[in-house]
Amino acid sequence: MREINQETIIEAVKQLCIEANSVLPCDVRQALKEAYVQEDSSLSRLTLEVLNENADIAQDTNAPICQDTGMACVFVEMGQDVHVQGSLSEAIHEGVRQGYQLGYLRKSVVDDPMFERMNTKDNTPAIIHYDVVVGDRLKITVAPKGFGSENMSQIKMLKPSDGVQGVKDFVMKVVYDAGPNACPPMVIGVGIGGSFDYVTVLAKKAMLRTVGSHHQDPRYQALEKELLEKINQTGIGPAGYGGRTTALSLNIETYPTHIAGLPVAVSICCHVARHKEVVL
Repeated sequence: MREINQETIIEAVKQLCIEANSVLPCDVRQALKEAYVQEDSSLSRLTLEVLNENADIAQDTNAPICQDTGMACVFVEMGQDVHVQGSLSEAIHEGVRQGYQLGYLRKSVVDDPMFERMNTKDNTPAIIHYDVVVGDRLKITVAPKGFGSENMSQIKMLKPSDGVQGVKDFVMKVVYDAGPNACPPMVIGVGIGGSFDYVTVLAKKAMLRTVGSHHQDPRYQALEKELLEKINQTGIGPAGYGGRTTALSLNIETYPTHIAGLPVAVSICCHVARHKEVVL
């Protein structure tokens, strides 16, 4: 049994929060640069140029890429042969607390969701998803999700008879509903299957996949490519100014589901698809 100290986790999460908010993943940066080269519209090219410049400045100055530094969504893959000294959940919350304070990141979490809505002043609690896996390693991924794009995400419990066309129609509806409000170009995660609660987790996980990667099933690969092409033909474009690049990526994650259901969730993120991970 491998032991990991609580302080090690706190330090790791703290750094992940700061880095995720100031350094875009390399695959997203590359996709933005390629979008700039391929864009025909002069206004859209200018928008993409500004987005690329903004990402450079954020990384060089260790400043937030976006003023909305998000609500910390944390994915944990915990090896079954790992033992954490102390509370893992509390260590993650403390790491988020320290990261948002040390990094001078905007605190956006309110304690009561409807009535009082008082700011917790440290961006906690985080949203934590756990998976127990084989091995003696602990993988932590921090994805601070801004709510300009989170509010554009949707879930729908389709009927099995809705089939592939129903999924396509729903994904396109979500994109059209989002329009310029999700600060395109977008990174899109689609979850298909599971249950009402789990399909949204699938969508979030899909959103974290490397730009340009594909589902292992060739049928879903074809669906990813078709949907991305259709989305980029909508003419919404960067910041809603038109052009060829409405989405940088669309990834699908799937899970077995009940005979009577076809759950689908679409997780929208703007080009600031921030996430960082560490393996301890």
